[in-house]
Amino acid sequence: MEREEEEEEEEWETMGRKELRGERLVCISAAEMASYYTYGQCCQQLLYEILQTQDVPLCAAQIGSELQKQFATLPGGRGADGSPVIIFPEFPSFSELEEDELQNVLGYLSGVPSVAASRVGFILVIDRRLDRWAAVRATLLRIAGSFPGNVNLVLVLRPTTLLQRALSDFLFKFNKDEFKMKVVMLSSVTELHAYIDPGQLTTELGGSLEYCHESWISHRTALEAFALMVKTTAHTLQAFGTELAETELPNDAEATASLLHAHSLKKDKMKEDLQVAQSQGGRLLECINEPLRTDPDYSMTHDELDNLATVQRLLGQLDETKTAFDDFWERHRAKLEQCLQLRHFEQHFREVRSQLDVTSERLCGFSEVSVSPAHAEHVLQELSGHEEKACDVLDYALSLASEGDSLIESSHYAEDSIRPKCSELRGVCEEISSTLRTKKNFLLTAMELHHALEKASRWCEEGIFLLASQPVDRCQSQDGAEAALQELERYLETALLHTLVDCSAICCQYEAVLTPQLRDQVDRVFQKQSSVQEMFEKRRISLKKLAAKQTRPVQPVAPRPEVKSPQASPNQQRKERRYSADNALCKKVESPVHNGGTRHASLSEEEENLAVLRRHVMNELLETERAYVEELLCVLEGYAAEMDNPTMAHLIPSTLLSKKDILFGNMSEIYQFHKRTFLKELEAYTDCPELVGRCFLERMKDLQIYEAYCQNKPRSESLWRQCSDCAFFQECQKKLEHKLGLDSYLLKPVQRITKYQLLLKEFLKYSKGCDGCSDLQEALSSILGILKAVNDSMHLIAITGYEGNLSELGRLLMQGSFSVWTEHKKGHAKVKDLARFKPMQRHLFLHEKALLFCKKREENGEGYEKAPSYSFKHSLNMSAVGITESAKGDNKKFEIWCNSREEVFIVQAPTPEIKTAWLNEIRKVLTQQLQACRDASQQKSGDSPNHASSNGSISLSPFWSSSQKNQKKPEPSPASDSSSSPKHKGWPKTSLSVDASEENDGYSSGEEPLNSDPEDDVAQKLMVLPFSPLQVPGKYTVVADCEKAGPQELSVKSGDVVQLIREGEEGQWFVKNLRSSKEGWVAPANLPGLISESKSSQSLSSSDDSVSGNLSTSSSCSETYTSFSDIKP
Repeated sequence: MEREEEEEEEEWETMGRKELRGERLVCISAAEMASYYTYGQCCQQLLYEILQTQDVPLCAAQIGSELQKQFATLPGGRGADGSPVIIFPEFPSFSELEEDELQNVLGYLSGVPSVAASRVGFILVIDRRLDRWAAVRATLLRIAGSFPGNVNLVLVLRPTTLLQRALSDFLFKFNKDEFKMKVVMLSSVTELHAYIDPGQLTTELGGSLEYCHESWISHRTALEAFALMVKTTAHTLQAFGTELAETELPNDAEATASLLHAHSLKKDKMKEDLQVAQSQGGRLLECINEPLRTDPDYSMTHDELDNLATVQRLLGQLDETKTAFDDFWERHRAKLEQCLQLRHFEQHFREVRSQLDVTSERLCGFSEVSVSPAHAEHVLQELSGHEEKACDVLDYALSLASEGDSLIESSHYAEDSIRPKCSELRGVCEEISSTLRTKKNFLLTAMELHHALEKASRWCEEGIFLLASQPVDRCQSQDGAEAALQELERYLETALLHTLVDCSAICCQYEAVLTPQLRDQVDRVFQKQSSVQEMFEKRRISLKKLAAKQTRPVQPVAPRPEVKSPQASPNQQRKERRYSADNALCKKVESPVHNGGTRHASLSEEEENLAVLRRHVMNELLETERAYVEELLCVLEGYAAEMDNPTMAHLIPSTLLSKKDILFGNMSEIYQFHKRTFLKELEAYTDCPELVGRCFLERMKDLQIYEAYCQNKPRSESLWRQCSDCAFFQECQKKLEHKLGLDSYLLKPVQRITKYQLLLKEFLKYSKGCDGCSDLQEALSSILGILKAVNDSMHLIAITGYEGNLSELGRLLMQGSFSVWTEHKKGHAKVKDLARFKPMQRHLFLHEKALLFCKKREENGEGYEKAPSYSFKHSLNMSAVGITESAKGDNKKFEIWCNSREEVFIVQAPTPEIKTAWLNEIRKVLTQQLQACRDASQQKSGDSPNHASSNGSISLSPFWSSSQKNQKKPEPSPASDSSSSPKHKGWPKTSLSVDASEENDGYSSGEEPLNSDPEDDVAQKLMVLPFSPLQVPGKYTVVADCEKAGPQELSVKSGDVVQLIREGEEGQWFVKNLRSSKEGWVAPANLPGLISESKSSQSLSSSDDSVSGNLSTSSSCSETYTSFSDIKP
């Protein structure tokens, strides 16, 4: 038996020490299991005690009204053999009792004594001295039929009247067998005392036992309530203990912390219930002992002694259960806390392991190869930067490993899981440290070699300069030759300190760092050394010969190659001699292969220089981004948060209360975006700065949050100026130790969004030809677009006097200041309105649905308060607008008109470029409206197939023609003349069908628009075609790129202006590109896609009365466009 218990204990201990992965089993140690077993035993024992106490199926509280009638009592007396005595006092209405009442009271009273006393049997004392025999007989019969317990003896005090006594004596002899109980008829109380000691009887029966029925009921109710509370507490404790023992350990720290908190709350509730039960038991115990305190000689009844023993036993069991529960809870809490420590450790392990992996990958991808000393120093600086970052991660990892060791030392149940992780962390840290040391040693060794090569190369160059600087004429004399020879000897003595001696030894010493490029540098330096030493040796030989000659007067004559111009200065001669010597040395040393290598080295050096510059820009971007995030955090914590600080409330002026959102705008949102997202994503491009444009493109929508901040800036600036001198801002600035005020920091977001475009331009400057160049260009354009949108929105919110909703006008496309003249048509005559010779200065806002004319008003003030405002003057609906691209006499003017030129606005732009930009944007708006109108017309035509019939109804074609001369009478269309028109296999041509009315004169044209007379253009009409597209000669704008498929075909690009000249036999068109002046054929399948949405070179306007519109041009044959939204198909 003991062996089995030991095996079971070992099994539990093994389960407790396992760290099970993928299986969520209950982890209970042997000690915890023993504690749980003890605790369970205590709960079971407590329940057993309660069951012993609560043998009565009913409670006093349930039958309180029946007990209050007092037709039967249990005062606590005992017979000579210990039988409990139940007394039935005088109760005249006993026969009127309900059977349920009688059974409930008798059942309850028979269940109150202990089991041992109940087994002896009960003595029933029936007092019927004032009753009749018939009632006595009925009472005995009811009691015999209803009493549930074992009746040992029934003592009846018979009636005292003479007649009833005689009857009872006579009739009892005949009826005693009916009672099925041992019944003794007593004549007086004295006879009763012969059976039961007077000390066990109440005073009503001549005894000395003090009994209060109300107190008895109260004591029984309290005792039973206490037993019920203990029973409920025991069940709750047992269930809670089972729940704790069977709790599955969560897999994450948050769930573990939540579970520990929940269990702690339940534990506190259990402790509170136990405390309440103990308090109630103590009060009940005091109540039972109350007679002893008032009368030390008081003798308790057997029932009181039983009650006292029961309460004491329950209280003792509660204390034992509480102790066991506390012990079990401490072990369970320790297990949950260890689980929480483990989950935190695992979470931190995953985080630091991920950081270690990133650091390891970054170091593995880091190239320590260098091509020059400067490059080696730069690479070493970059490696030092990586090392600083890695040190933080390594310190974190090692501290986490130490934390794991502490958990193991504290006998953590998951020791087998923590120990490998600690070993893994230390191993990875050692590996990264080793990699860092290896790369650093590599770079230091490479720098040492680079410096040695540079030193040797510099020695060679200085030697060459020495040879070139020795004057030839002074060497002709013996003294001069000896002096020059000594100079050479002294220089050669320094060779051992500056030159490389053994090439094989150098290669062997620096074998680990010798890259092919570095090996080539070593070879070149050794060749250069050899050449220089050879030149020195030849010069020494020559000087020795000159020094050995006998001295004789000679005229020093310089050799012909050394003859210089008289105007050359000595310094210039020295430079030329050095240049000549260097060239000779280079020609001698460098072979063509070496020259090629030199060119390759210079090219690589240039690329490396660009890479270095990109890294510099990237470093600036990251450093300024981090500083920017820190400054935003400083403002939010040092100013914005302090506005909610109760201790600072007395310093805040009334004008600043509840206006934090106005003062700081959405700075908090900007900070969260940069801190949590943008900075981390930028740091991911540290090693590839040329690709950082992708990061900007991916977060371009997020960067639009700056628009809301800039729009709020004027309100913030105004609020700041009202409160800038208040004590609150001064106190905040003092705490932060800022030299600048809050207004300088509120300007940071505006400065930051403008800083990005400058950095992107720098990236573009140094990233030409790189992979991410296109992304950088797109990112720069997007950032500039955001800046433009911000600028436009700042102007838009300054508009006053407009009664409608500006947001209903669509997106703001452009805005700018112009000089504007107005003309109005009165009747049929065209006159100038008010003869305006002086233009009006207007600020125009071009929206998708309307064009607003505003007057710019400069405001007085400072900062943003000085920003201009715009008074609304006029608006034009874009669905009724037309434009004429050129006005007479000025290439900066164009016309905007509506309602068949009833209103004409002549607009003069500051420059031709601005005019072109506005015209292009207006064209886009009108073209989009034309497309929408065409789609609606085609959809309506598709719903009504018979729409185009001979009754003159027509539909709008997606094309419009070049200029057509107005004819008084309609002429037959060339397409309708089958005899004169060539056969085409291209697009089908349909004859024009219109009403031959005076308003809609028919027309046809065989002329090209360039040959039309400007004076005849005034009466031109709009050509309206059926459903199938019909191309006619004219000018069109290309909307899609098309590459040529054959030698005779023409390539065109989107935006080119082309002219359709003639159609070929197979449907192809001969086209001239007016931009490049090239001509060629375009296939019929390509032409609709190229010009299906293009804009004609003529102006179009519409009326509400007819489909055809009047064509209006300027006298200079300018191009004009109008909207088609009001044309009714």
